Amino acid sequence: MPLYLCVDCGGSKTSAVICDASGNIVGRAFGGPSNIAYLTIASFIETIQMTVGDALKTCISPSSIDPVALPPPEELKFGAAWFGISGADSESIIESVMGPLSSLLGIPKGQRLSVANDAHLLAAPIRMHKDVTYAVTVIGGTGSIVVSFKEKEDGELEELGRVGGWGWILGDEGGGYSIGREAVRQVLTEQDKHSVMGSPPPEGALRACMRRYFNIKDVMELLTEVYVLDPMPSTMIATDQNSPRHMPREKRLSSLSPLVFTAAFEDKDPLALKVLRICAKDLADQISVVVGDANEDFPRLVKASEAVICFGGSVVGLEVYRNMVLDELAEKGHVFKYVEFVDDCAAVGAAGLHLRYKE
Repeated sequence: MPLYLCVDCGGSKTSAVICDASGNIVGRAFGGPSNIAYLTIASFIETIQMTVGDALKTCISPSSIDPVALPPPEELKFGAAWFGISGADSESIIESVMGPLSSLLGIPKGQRLSVANDAHLLAAPIRMHKDVTYAVTVIGGTGSIVVSFKEKEDGELEELGRVGGWGWILGDEGGGYSIGREAVRQVLTEQDKHSVMGSPPPEGALRACMRRYFNIKDVMELLTEVYVLDPMPSTMIATDQNSPRHMPREKRLSSLSPLVFTAAFEDKDPLALKVLRICAKDLADQISVVVGDANEDFPRLVKASEAVICFGGSVVGLEVYRNMVLDELAEKGHVFKYVEFVDDCAAVGAAGLHLRYKE
């Protein structure tokens, strides 16, 4: 009997889920980052091969100790696969991975091998609500992207509009990276303002935890810590990989976001709260681009009151931050009919594949 595979390829990790012919989850595995914008095709396929091979280990009896070789044997063949890939923002990128994925999985190119941006996986809740045919998906993890959809009569999702997904250098507003970046900016801005005053800035929770995190005495040393070059893989010491200097530059900033949330909501630090309000507004501004009353000039806008907004990602997974984004949208007059958070896109996607293609 065929298996159904869904892989959520994100900037921080890869999640693979496999359903059997009855819709039961029989395999699951996690792998390293698989944002295609940051990887070569070979590195991307290697990550997929390891993750899917690990997920297949529990699909046989007795379970395998080693990853299952791909393409899988006949008894483990895939009936369909759905890949949601962060960074897959153009037809050329999608086409560049379609062939290698087809060969790797033993699935011919066509309808049963679906490859799209990872935001597409988030739209699954549209099928849970019979009274809406529009969805706005919002990924807020390490990075961010907003995509709007319409469900067609045949059940296919038509992409209407999209905003963001530009990566850490150009965008990712409202995601973990931008929260870390804004936190550094606010701490440095406060330091700059006090340079012409007679007293130093107050030692708030955000400022203190940032100095501890980077092991610095003067907050102006943040500039060195942020801009120091990425480490060479060959020089990374395993025991020091959690040290900021042993992280890629974008990771140094995105890894600050948990500290910001702690400072804001446990320590009630006003500067940390300011950071989150700024970032929540930035994300709401991006969502606002795809919502509104459709008209002749903007026929593909989605009316919030007639749609479901589907959040996914570690940062918007925090209800308090998600509500900050929704409050910003409400101030703009955009109140969605339904609000959903999808914490396991790969599982939802695999179940959806089973329902669509079950024999």
